[in-house]
Amino acid sequence: MDPILLARIQFAANISFHILFPTVTIALGWVLLFFKLRFNRTGDAAWMAAYRFWVKVFALSFALGVVSGVTMSFQFGTNWPGFMEMVGNVAGPLLAYEVVTAFFLEATFLAIMLFGFGRVSNRVHTAATALVAGGTSLSAFWILVLNSWMHTPAGHEIRDGVVHAVDWWAIIFNPSMPYRVAHMLLASGLTIAFLLAGLSAWRWLRGDASAGVQKALRTGVVLAAALIPLQILAGDLHGLNTLQHQPQKVAAMEGVWETERGAALRLFAIPDEAARTNRYEVAIPNLASLILTHEWQGEVRGLNEFAGQHPPVAPVFYAFRIMVGIGVLMLLVSWVAAFRLWRGGITRPLAWALFGMTFSGWVATLAGWYVTEIGRQPWLVTGILRTGEAAGPVPAATIGLSLALYLTLYAALLAAYIATLFHLAKRPGAPEPEALGGRDPLAPLPAE
Repeated sequence: MDPILLARIQFAANISFHILFPTVTIALGWVLLFFKLRFNRTGDAAWMAAYRFWVKVFALSFALGVVSGVTMSFQFGTNWPGFMEMVGNVAGPLLAYEVVTAFFLEATFLAIMLFGFGRVSNRVHTAATALVAGGTSLSAFWILVLNSWMHTPAGHEIRDGVVHAVDWWAIIFNPSMPYRVAHMLLASGLTIAFLLAGLSAWRWLRGDASAGVQKALRTGVVLAAALIPLQILAGDLHGLNTLQHQPQKVAAMEGVWETERGAALRLFAIPDEAARTNRYEVAIPNLASLILTHEWQGEVRGLNEFAGQHPPVAPVFYAFRIMVGIGVLMLLVSWVAAFRLWRGGITRPLAWALFGMTFSGWVATLAGWYVTEIGRQPWLVTGILRTGEAAGPVPAATIGLSLALYLTLYAALLAAYIATLFHLAKRPGAPEPEALGGRDPLAPLPAE
């Protein structure tokens, strides 16, 4: 196989595995802070029971995120040396800011979160939780600043074939950064919301009706129901920004080959890049223009305007539909569950539905990430550095061997991670009827 393609697949495998765990920890840190503040305010031990369980999930996710992040840095030097040679004056400082301002903050206070309760004052333990939560978000901010700059570079100049920073304010607040940061933070919130709700629903189905489980489930459902409309809004704004700065990516997302006014929304199609058309297309007239431009007859530029300068169509087209489909499912399930909680309690079928959505945030995040990253091709840094120009001289056989080892290891680690989550969840929480007021808040309303 082409060594550049193998190197791309290897980096995609690494980033796909790595992103799963920051997606959990970014929002889970804030959920843990919420649990702790509720415990401080009410004195209800159920909140602390929820904290104690989910802080273990945080620690496990943080550890795997750190380990998987290290392997990606190696690939910059082996498979993609041209990246740092060309744009290292921008990428290097941004990665350093992430380590200095965020990672050290998380790593320093994580131990207090895990082992400090009862050993330090409650105020110090709460402060440590807040600092770790802030550190996870700050870490995500710096990484997304770099990623956004690679999509919409600004604040730089090229001298002697090397990028130099001239305006750090413009680099950090590049055109796509606010939308990308908001979209990713909300994705993390939805990931942890459905992980909370799904794992707690599974514990409840197994007979663990402790108050800590109830509170975690309610928190997950309410959080999901509140965040999914915000994510839809953020996605719409991000789409408008992408249409402005990366119209070829939008054309691939929508499967639009010829520039159209009143472009149809393709619900389903099989893009044929060789024939430059779609097969078996099912479309709604004008709807793509309405969504993308907010005008019924808005113009959407087609892929044929970007011959040789657009991403591979099929993976972007399908990944976008997976992301949107999962988002619609999240909206339906979370709102139905929130309504049932408001009316009296979760039913067993709905609990099974929540359990089925446990890892839906991961699926949506990966699909969205593929749209973003594959959609940038053939550029590694848009308009500055092509992907092929950054590749190193590593032979295909060497990359293929390391790729096989990575995939085997990642499959084993992911299976172990999920198995550990369910192993922890099997351990029943202590019943706390006094915290429930003698009533099971998840019990369905009696039949009328």
